[in-house]
Formats: sequence, structure tokens, C-alpha cells
Amino acid sequence: MKNLFSIFIISILESVFWNANAQTGNISGSITDNGSALAFATVQLKSKTINFGGITEENGNYAFIDVPFGEYTFRVSAIGYKTVFKKIDFKSEKLKININLETDILNLEQVVVTGTRTDKRRVDSPVIVNLINSETLDKVVATNLSEGLRFQPGLRVETDCQTCNYTQLRMNGLQGGYSQILINGRPIFSPLTGLYGLEQIPVNMIERIEVVRGGVSALYGSSAIGGTVNVLTKIPKKNDYNISYSYQNTKGSSDNIILGNATIVNEEGNAGATLFVNNRSREAYDDNDDNFSELPLLRNNSFGANMFFLPSENEKLDASFSSLNEYRYGGELIDNAAHTAQQAEERTHNVLMGNLDYQLNFNENQNSLIFYYGWQNTKRDHYTGIQPDNPEELTAFLANAPYGTSNVTTHQGGTQYNHRFNEFLNGSLVLTSGLEYVYDDVLDVISAYNYKIDQTTRNFAGFLQNDWDITPKLNFLSGFRIDKHNFVDNAVVSPRLSLLYKPNNTTQYRIGWGTGFRAPQAFDTDLHIAFAAGGISRISLSNDLKEERSNSLTTSINFDKATEHFIAGFTLEGFYTKLNDAFYLEPIGSDTFGERFEKRNGSGATVKGFTFEARSNFDYILSLDAGFTYQSSTYDKAVENIEGLPLKKEFLRTPNVYGFANLNYTPTKSFSASANVVHTGSMDLVHFGGVNTGQTIDVYTKTQTFTNISLRIGYTFKMKKVSSGIELFGGVKNITNAYQNDFDLGKNRDSNYIYGPNSPRTIFTGVRLKSL
Repeated sequence: MKNLFSIFIISILESVFWNANAQTGNISGSITDNGSALAFATVQLKSKTINFGGITEENGNYAFIDVPFGEYTFRVSAIGYKTVFKKIDFKSEKLKININLETDILNLEQVVVTGTRTDKRRVDSPVIVNLINSETLDKVVATNLSEGLRFQPGLRVETDCQTCNYTQLRMNGLQGGYSQILINGRPIFSPLTGLYGLEQIPVNMIERIEVVRGGVSALYGSSAIGGTVNVLTKIPKKNDYNISYSYQNTKGSSDNIILGNATIVNEEGNAGATLFVNNRSREAYDDNDDNFSELPLLRNNSFGANMFFLPSENEKLDASFSSLNEYRYGGELIDNAAHTAQQAEERTHNVLMGNLDYQLNFNENQNSLIFYYGWQNTKRDHYTGIQPDNPEELTAFLANAPYGTSNVTTHQGGTQYNHRFNEFLNGSLVLTSGLEYVYDDVLDVISAYNYKIDQTTRNFAGFLQNDWDITPKLNFLSGFRIDKHNFVDNAVVSPRLSLLYKPNNTTQYRIGWGTGFRAPQAFDTDLHIAFAAGGISRISLSNDLKEERSNSLTTSINFDKATEHFIAGFTLEGFYTKLNDAFYLEPIGSDTFGERFEKRNGSGATVKGFTFEARSNFDYILSLDAGFTYQSSTYDKAVENIEGLPLKKEFLRTPNVYGFANLNYTPTKSFSASANVVHTGSMDLVHFGGVNTGQTIDVYTKTQTFTNISLRIGYTFKMKKVSSGIELFGGVKNITNAYQNDFDLGKNRDSNYIYGPNSPRTIFTGVRLKSL
């Protein structure tokens, strides 16, 4: 009995001594990529009540000090790599865990933010988030954001003016004004920037692009009916550099492009900056030999920086700044001032934009508080003119040429609070809430046309979201946003529901519903003055224009299967969007200067269809990614497009079928070859007839289909002594020369009568010096 009592007392004393002196320990190790140190990988250690987090140092090492004993989930993630999960039972004073990460070829493990405004793995996101990374942009030989967005299912970038060549993005069949462009998560792409901004963002500024199709007004407010494109700028990871020069030739017209990037990170890994510069000079191109351009002259200069600073383990400060300058001239090819041309558009843009984000994590990373601010200012000098035939009118025209100015300022500021409940009804939950304010002021004036847009919009909003992991296989997302827009009488409530079911590691089923709205304001194309039938056409807003509302439903299945040598998968998504009080343009006759249109509310419209995406990779040598969209877009009641022509229900400039494919071959790390295809189906257009243009009757036109095929080949010569490489690359864009063949001739052309691929066959070659 005495022995038993002694053993009991000794056990108690040992337990007390152990808990007092050995209840914590240290966990450390290194993260590598095929034996090479991987800097700035995210390392997390989680239990039901504790959450440790950090990033690896320059040498790939990490360490957690004074970690309480217990059971944890150890998680390692990095951009471009598969996430590793490891269960550990920690009960020793020291534990070493080394992890080698594998490349995530299909980006399935990529952490994305756009779908929920919080960090989520793609396979865990309750909404589909598609990715375009900088490597893909390089393989498809994109020079700017506009060219890169063509390679995503459900997305189509179109050129909408034969003279100035502005572009707009269509998502699931909806015009550009229905899609919201974000820069680092901030809606600072103003209505005017939306006209030319897609071509002003150089690819070397972009780290990756996240695309969410379908209504997300519950997160981002007005204009997010069709979806959201979030452009994330270069992230400082490690010290490196990249400088390239490429030359493109479009049937005799030269295009010279210089890109440069440099990244600097300090030894402690708590501060870094990525710098970029870009210069482009492209000659104008005349396809039909009428001495009027089909591709305008371009001069681009841009530079900027993306920076981070970690004041402490729980704080992070991100900042970015960009300066974009563009000169663009299209129309009659002359060497004198724009107003001496028979018809011309001239634009000089100076765009400054930036953002500042501060994030504070606390309560052992269970909570985070974010303050953010974004800003953009665009100053524009522009000319849009067509010389009259009458001598007296010409004299008056030259005396008061239609030069104009624009000044656009956008501010966005807000705060976001995230709170994680590790235990919530046998699952876990992240509660996200926030407030934000967006101010946008547009002033666009051409006094010679008595044309003036002076539009100031203010929107104050609050949002709330529950991201609930009910079980490891089931996630339910719910939330809403309340917007008070100064152009809308009452506050707009936009709810959102999404459900994700993962029966196994290879398959995800999703269904989502959300509402959205567009304020009754001037967007993108509304600010564009086009040429038609010897005059100019302009758009004004109806006095009783009210907001447009939407209901969007999406459902999808996502499947990806990996074996030792082969990875393959597909995504099938159906979408349905019902627009109430849908905007349309009503022709209201002409005045002294030309045709006039008024934006009005129609009865409604329906956009529906499906997208299919397939992807595969064989031994990291051969990969294929392809997407196909079939859809229909119609008004409930037919609308008038040109006076005297039959009314039509079908959306114009909207093909029912379009898609893309990318094929990449990389047998070694030095050699790469890629081919890509963009298919554009037939679509309906309306055509203003003009004198001496080759078209004299106003008609509807059914366009032909186009299949644009491009090829790129590159080889890198390694210089190991200086840890650098020289890549030589070249190829052909639009090999088959799939290009419109019925452009209008001369000054009286209908500048909106343009369709198909944005340029004919183009040969390119280049050289790149980069760190390895």
C-alpha cells in the first residue's frame, strides 16, 4: 500500500514538474524545391485553439519557438507549388520538419483571394476562381492585360473601334461595363480607364490574374454583374531581375517592346520591392491601302513598384504605385497635327494609380484587421474629328477643331475584419465584415461639339460574409452587401449564397446564387465618340434612367486526377443571369455633328449558357489547357439599333460560340515551345452606311467565324557563373491570317464596324536576360 501511495505521489510530482518545465518546445526545419531553398513559403501550425504562422527566410528555413505540446496540422504553401499537410503529435523539446514542395502545374493548390476576399486554396473556394499567371502570359506572347485575358473560359476581349482600337472585356456574353476590373483587389479602374486601360497594363507588371465569373456584387458592389477580374501586381519574393526586348512586324509595320523587372529583398526577409519598366513603340498599320489605319500608332511608357514591409510578426504593410503614359493615333496617315487629317482620333493618357494596405493579425492569428486605400488619376488630351466636305464648314471646323480634355479621379478606402472560429457546430467558420467608400469623378469635355460629361459618383457600402466549413467535405458561403450609391434612390442589398461539396480529393461540386446591380451612370463605351456615316455618334443618358438589377445562378463540377506521370481534369459550368430594367441604346436621330443614342431601361434580358474547360499535363513535359463557351444573350423585347432597321432581341457583337486552347512542350528546362488558338464564332453587327466607304445602306451583318493560331519557341542559354540565363525566342501570331476583310474605306467609315482578331499575321522575335 505504501509503495502504491509513493508511486502516486511521484507521478503527481513528475506531472507538475513536466508541465512547469517541459510543456513547450521548438519546431524548425527547411522548405525546398528539388533541393534548392525556397524563400517566402508560408508555414502554418494549427490546432483547435492555437494558430502559428510565418514565412521561410532567404535560405528556406523557418522556426516556431515555445510551441505548446499537442496535436497539430502542419501546412506549407507557396505560389506555384502544391500545398503540403502533415499531422503531427508534438511532445518533444525539439522537432525538425523538412519539406520538399512539388510544382503545382494546374494551379489547383494556388491560394486565391478574389472569390471570398480572404485567402483560400482554389479547391476549397466555394466559387470558381480561374488563374492566369505570368508564365502563361509569356507563353501566349501577351504584351498587355488585354491580350492575356483572351485565354480564359467565358472571357472574350474584342476591339471596338477601327480608328482608335479601344478594347473591352466581355464575360459570359455581357459587355465591359458589367465586369469589374480590380487592381490588387481595389476597384480603381474608372469608367474612362475602362476604355483603354486593358491595353495600358503591361504584362511585366502582373504577377497573376484571378477571374471570377458570375455576379459578385455582394463583395464588390456595382458593375460586378458579369464577374470580376483581379490583377495582382508582381510580388517581391527573392532578389532577381528580368530584362527583355522583342520586335514584332505586322506586314511591314514595326512594334518594339522593352520590358524590365528587378526585385530586391533584404536579408531579414521583412521588406522588399519589385520594380518594373515598360516601353513600347508601334507603327500604324493600314490593311486595305486607303491611307487610313486599322491599327493605330502607339507609344507607351510605364513604370512602377510593388513593396512590402513587416514591422512585426503580426503586421504587414503593402504598397504599390504605377505610372502609365500612352500616346495613340489612328485615322488618316499624315505627319501633321491631328485636325489636319480628314478623319482621326488622337489620345494622350497620363495615368497614376496606387494602393496601400495594412494588415494586423492578433489573437494567435485567429483575427485580422485590414485597412486599405486605392487611388487613380487619369489626365487625357484628346482629339476626335472628321473634316466636313463643305468649304465653309471646313473653315469653321479648322478654326475651332474638336480637341478635348479629360480628368478622372478615383478614390477607394475601407476596412475589413476577419474572425476565425476554429470550432463552430463541429466545423469551422470565418466571419468577414467591412466598410468601404468609393468616389469617382469624371470630367470629359470637347467644347467644339458642345460635349461635356461631368459625373461624380459616391458609393458607401458595408458587407458581411460567413464562410462555413461544415465538414471537411462541405462548405457553405453566405453573405450580403448594402450599397448606397448617390445615383440610386434607395440602398441596394445584394445577397449571395454558395455551396461547395467535395466527395473526394479529385472532385468538387459547386452551386451559387447572387444578385447585383449597375448604377444609372456612364460606363466605358458610353464615353467613346465613334464615327458613323460621315459624322460622329455620341451617347447620352435618359433623364429617368434607373439602376439595372440582376439575378445570377451558376453550377459546376470540377474534376482533377493525378497519377505518377499524368495529370488531367475538367470543369463544366452552367450560368444563367436575368437582367431587370436592362440598359440598351435607343437611336434618337441626328444633329449637326452626327448620330445620337440614348441609354434607356428595357424590359429585361437573359444571358445563359455553359463553359467547358479541359486541362492535362504529362510528366511536366507536355501540357494542354482549353476552354469552350456556348451561350445566348437576348432582350425580353426586341430593341431598335438603327432607325429604319428591324428590331432585334439578340445582343449585338456577342457570338454564341467562342473558346481557346494552349499547348505547351517543355522537354528540358532550357527549351520550350507553345501553340495557342483563339476561336471566335459568328455574331450579329449593325453597320452604318457611308458615302465612298464601300457600303451605302444601313444593314445588319452576320460575321464570319475566326480561328487564330499562334506559335512561340524559346531556348535559354545558362550562365552558371553569374546565375543568369539568356533566352532567345520567336514565333508567329495569327499564322493563318484570320482577319476581317471588309473594312470600310475612307473618312466616312463606320468606326464601330470592326470584329474578329485584333491584328493580322505578325512575326516576332526577342531576347531576354534573366536571373536563374
